[in-house]
Amino acid sequence: MEKITILIADDHKLIRETWTYILNSDERFEVVAECGDAEQAVEFAKELTPDIVLMDINMAPFNGFEATEKIRKASPESKVIGVSMHSQPAYAKKMLQVGARGYVTKNSSKEEMFNAITEVFRGNKYVCDEIKTIISDQLLDDNQDTPSINSLTEREMQIIHHIREGHSSKEIATQLDISLKTVEVHRHNILKKLKLKNSASLVNFINSSAGYV
Repeated sequence: MEKITILIADDHKLIRETWTYILNSDERFEVVAECGDAEQAVEFAKELTPDIVLMDINMAPFNGFEATEKIRKASPESKVIGVSMHSQPAYAKKMLQVGARGYVTKNSSKEEMFNAITEVFRGNKYVCDEIKTIISDQLLDDNQDTPSINSLTEREMQIIHHIREGHSSKEIATQLDISLKTVEVHRHNILKKLKLKNSASLVNFINSSAGYV
């Protein structure tokens, strides 16, 4: 049986080595390359045309969303599966919008990763159980007025992550290469969407939602 060839792109060496070992231990799969750099991932995809690319979202010098778009152009035959620590449906939706065929979180089991790879290889889309459960819970929530992190844009989520790290608006502006005014506008919109009164309540909300933000 011809093996499913896989490229692993993740910025953590231990994760890359672990996935490589686990996947190569299964006769269905063959990891043909692994890298921790988004630019290199695009080059590997173009050169090797792997069947599957496991793409982490948090990459450099550009993120996994942009890397996925570039890979889809450089190697149209390769199918991308987004892999992330983020369990927010908004991230999965964004990855699928830019051309990925699947999305799994780093909480997913080995078996689920195998399922994702085989399903996507067959031409199907795959979203992990953790994301589907969160979506189901949201749909079944009778209180439609409950503020939801999923109402935030990708940029607003980035702002929240920086706030959680204790960064000031000026520091956030510098790190995201945007103006201080733009950061303040985003903070205002976040407060409005989450129905919070001020920055202190936002910090409390972020801390209480640590597992979801």
